[in-house]
This record gives sequence, C-alpha cells and structure tokens, in this order.
Amino acid sequence: MKDQNILHLGKFVFWLFFLTGNICFFGYMITREFWFADSGFVLVTYGTVFNVIILFLLLGYGTIEKAKRKVCFQSAGILLINIPFAVLYTILGWNMVF
Repeated sequence: MKDQNILHLGKFVFWLFFLTGNICFFGYMITREFWFADSGFVLVTYGTVFNVIILFLLLGYGTIEKAKRKVCFQSAGILLINIPFAVLYTILGWNMVF
C-alpha cells in the first residue's frame, strides 16, 4: 500500500464518523427528534468496533512493514482524535435524552 493511501484511509474513516456523529448530535439538539439520538448511540457502538478494527489493522501493518511504520502510526493517530469527541457527545447526549 502506498503511503498516501494509508493516510487517506485514516483521514476518510476519521471524517466519516466525525461528520455522522455531528449530524446525529446537532440534529437531536436542534430538532429534539429521538431518531437522531438513537442513531447517535448506534453510531457510537458500531463506530467504536469499526474504528478499533481499522486501528489494529494499521498498527499490525505498521509493525510488520517497518518501512510503513511511521505513516501507519500517523494514520492511527488521526483515528484516535475521534475518541474525545465520542466520549463528550455520548455524555452530553445521554444527559439531554435522559
């Protein structure tokens, strides 16, 4: 895999889950439709599983391919940026719904 493809994978997964999480969170804040909150909690569940799988694949590939280690770890670091947002949105969303 090329270095650019590895970075694009990390950025794509980051932005995909970041934007869908924002849509769910702010959609519920604006409309108070429970569908947004429900979708957000499902997104956190499945998004966590998907992100952890991609994270372990990147870390494993970086460990095996020493030449790609730096770019794999950078891409994994980009994925880890979502964690504080997911925790914050989950806490705020939980408090707004319940």
